[in-house]
Amino acid sequence: MNRKEETSIKDYGSTSNELLYEEDEMFEEDEQVEKKQKKKKKKKKKSHRCLRVIAILLSLILFIEAAYCFLVFTDISEIKYYREAFIETALSTMTHSWLARYTLPEYMVEHVRQREEYLRKAQEGIVSDQSDRVSSTEEGITEPTDITEPNVSAETVVPEDEKEEAFYELFWELNRTSFEEYLDSHPSVLDNGWDHIYINEAGQDDEGTEIYTTMGEQVLAIDVENKLLLVRVSGTGYIGILAIGKDPAQLRVEASEGIGSYGQDLGVIVDNNDGVIGITGSGFYDPNGGGNGGTLAGYAMCEGTEYGVHYEEYGYKRIELTKDNKMYIVESDSPVGDDVTDAVEFMPALIVDGNVLVSDDNSWVSINPRAAIGQSDKGEILMLIIEGRLTGRSIGAGLDTCAAIFKRHDCYTAMNLDGGTSAVMYYRGEYVTKCSNKNLVSRYLPNAWVYGNYE
Repeated sequence: MNRKEETSIKDYGSTSNELLYEEDEMFEEDEQVEKKQKKKKKKKKKSHRCLRVIAILLSLILFIEAAYCFLVFTDISEIKYYREAFIETALSTMTHSWLARYTLPEYMVEHVRQREEYLRKAQEGIVSDQSDRVSSTEEGITEPTDITEPNVSAETVVPEDEKEEAFYELFWELNRTSFEEYLDSHPSVLDNGWDHIYINEAGQDDEGTEIYTTMGEQVLAIDVENKLLLVRVSGTGYIGILAIGKDPAQLRVEASEGIGSYGQDLGVIVDNNDGVIGITGSGFYDPNGGGNGGTLAGYAMCEGTEYGVHYEEYGYKRIELTKDNKMYIVESDSPVGDDVTDAVEFMPALIVDGNVLVSDDNSWVSINPRAAIGQSDKGEILMLIIEGRLTGRSIGAGLDTCAAIFKRHDCYTAMNLDGGTSAVMYYRGEYVTKCSNKNLVSRYLPNAWVYGNYE
């Protein structure tokens, strides 16, 4: 190979290397351009994504604002009802009143507050007709007797068919067809005869029976010996139990052992006094929710013994049980008659002389756990507990709901009792309703309405 050829080869090699280097540079530049373009695309995507998120959040905020304005300011009757129920519910609790004050216009909150004051004042002077009331100094008063027991001698044998009819007469609320179907599938219920029927599916974990009342309520327990019927009451957002005691002579108010100093669980009060069933009685002073149930709020009489001091604020009532086994509602600051055996004070009255005093069109619609007691026009004792503040189970109910439940059972006299965490029912050794505080079965109470085994 001559020098010229060598030179040309070297030149060609260097040229090739230069071309390769230039190609590498161009490739790197293309890569950098491509990377920059990808970064730009990513930035655009990120910015688009951020914009979408912002747009969604803004839309959500606008929707919430629009929904808030609609729910707060609309005059649609149903929405207005629940709005005012929310306000009343918040105001009725010691720790959650801020929910109303800080989420709704002050004038709306004040309107509900003023209406409640008006309703309390409107109950002033509304008391039971006492024209049939007999003082203990007059003739005619007898010791409480079993009003449901037939007047027959010990030797008299009552045929089973007559006992059957007496059973249906006593438990007149039962849907006879559903009960007979239940007997067909549970024949052992009649092993001891019609006068010893005992069915109990009222426990918190029980599903109840297939028996129903003529009002469509599920029967939870039939206790002939104690003349008791327990039924499930339920509706939108609530469940509870109505206990119907057929013998008013078996009712009394029992004090806790430490009344004045400390309270006791409902179950302890019932068991200590040989009761069959019980619900809360009087309210008690409860500063910041830390009361121990010892300091009674208002006045109470427990089997003739007096406790506490009368409420003097307007709106408060006293429900009295007299020696002739009748219930009356009077003003809380009125004198206590010498025929009274048991009494508690609270508010408001729900039914007086058969007239319903609370309804969904006159407030008293706060949604809470409820306790109430009354008496039917047949003399039966009606004890009602509605569970509340239990998400997924029962939120609670308004007093209008309680009054409606009582009224369909021909209630003649009824009064609201201290509800909230105190609203529980205890039957035959167990709590059959749940306390609104999931950590408790019952708050400490100063006293309780107790039914059964009273001599």
